[in-house]
Amino acid sequence: QVQLVESGGGSVQAGGSLRLSCAASGYTYNSYCMGWFRQAPGKEREGVAAIDSDGITTYADSVKGLFTISQDNAKNTLYLQMNSLKPEDTAIYYCAARGACGRYRPPLNQSAFGYWGQGTQVTVSS
Repeated sequence: QVQLVESGGGSVQAGGSLRLSCAASGYTYNSYCMGWFRQAPGKEREGVAAIDSDGITTYADSVKGLFTISQDNAKNTLYLQMNSLKPEDTAIYYCAARGACGRYRPPLNQSAFGYWGQGTQVTVSS
């Protein structure tokens, strides 16, 4: 059974950095697709970044050049390095996974992913 556990969230001042981690277990896919999503209070969940087993990445326009998605060599831990954080980045951040990303680059749409972590809170103060 696939299990995803996020960690690394917390409170930070604007301009600061955080590194989120997602520990994956029970993942039996040879090719995989994983991503980070976030949901602010009263808003819809949105895709932040995604990556496939070949290292191909996709980023939301709002975080390009600021956030970096990556995985360790064992491909069992997903990371999101967040730099230059802004108050609008405040949200619950979720790790998500599915099988292979498919024909196109890693997607940022929520419906493409079937496995989800419990989320970790990120709060950025001005």
